[in-house]
Amino acid sequence: MNKSALSLAVLAAFAIGAPAQAQTNVQVYGLIDAGVESLNHANANQNTVTKVISGGKNTSRWGFRGTEELGGGLKAVFGLEGGILLDTGNADGPLFKRQAFVGLDGSFGRIVIGRSFTTTYDFVILFDPLGYAPNYSWATSSNATGPSKYGMNTAFDNLIKYSGSTGEFKYGATVGLGEQAGSSADSRKYSVGASWTHAGLGLMGTYEQINGNTLPVTFNRDETTAYHLAADYKTGDWRLTGGMRGYKLVAGKAATADVRADTYWGGVSYLVQPAVTLTGAVYHVDVKNVAAGQDADPTMYVARVLYALSKRTDLYAATAYAKAKNGKLVGLSRDDAGFGTTQTGVTVGIQHRF
Repeated sequence: MNKSALSLAVLAAFAIGAPAQAQTNVQVYGLIDAGVESLNHANANQNTVTKVISGGKNTSRWGFRGTEELGGGLKAVFGLEGGILLDTGNADGPLFKRQAFVGLDGSFGRIVIGRSFTTTYDFVILFDPLGYAPNYSWATSSNATGPSKYGMNTAFDNLIKYSGSTGEFKYGATVGLGEQAGSSADSRKYSVGASWTHAGLGLMGTYEQINGNTLPVTFNRDETTAYHLAADYKTGDWRLTGGMRGYKLVAGKAATADVRADTYWGGVSYLVQPAVTLTGAVYHVDVKNVAAGQDADPTMYVARVLYALSKRTDLYAATAYAKAKNGKLVGLSRDDAGFGTTQTGVTVGIQHRF
């Protein structure tokens, strides 16, 4: 009798809660990407290393996202997302390093508060021929060997972010509050962007500014800016993509030269058959404001084949070659410095989305 009473109580609880939950949707999702990479000039002895990697095509992640219907077309939204290192099983940073936000979505667009990807990131990855592949793309950041990555910020802490669309236009803006006592401009971050698509053609532009903190001696602060312009065209089984980033760091210290570099990229993709896509891309960084003969001006060439086993599972193989001028060091990775004037890498992997 006690078991029957407990069963009835549980069923009654679900019955009571069902109407309240009927308009709520919570989804567990993720992307699992692992592969094997062979990389030459991988250390000071110019050795070749073969290793298991996490995230060859896209960074591995998991998370929760959800919406609640509030009526009148208004929704409450939230997202929690963390990174995973598949080669070790460790977390890639803090638990929800990638995203942790809550907000509202309606006819006005979407506004969220917390930590999330910037407006610049949201637009740039759509105009990267390799789709922001860790192996191998410099669309959001160049190789890590130079004095600066000459890149952009992918996410902000303490952000307020808006995104919206009107017809064929998409647009957005993000501000990351500096939260510094005495100056609201210190450590503050901005990002704005917009795109337009029509009949296979897409155009995009973004701008971001990252403030440092005011220095007590000069009463100036570091200021990093980056703007992007890009175009994408799809016709039949072909896709053509080109873009650029203008990067500038103005140092707050007296007599410190600006750091400047422009990054350019272009790529072609061809759908050989419904399951097979071939992609070739070139990335080049034009380093400026350095002494004659000291600019590396690195270039990377990439080729990738993607085979879709299903809508959620892909096999891929990518190879890349990077070189630098004037005997400078270069690396394929945006995270790890190179140890030679050239570097070649080959990655094969598998990706599954759930």
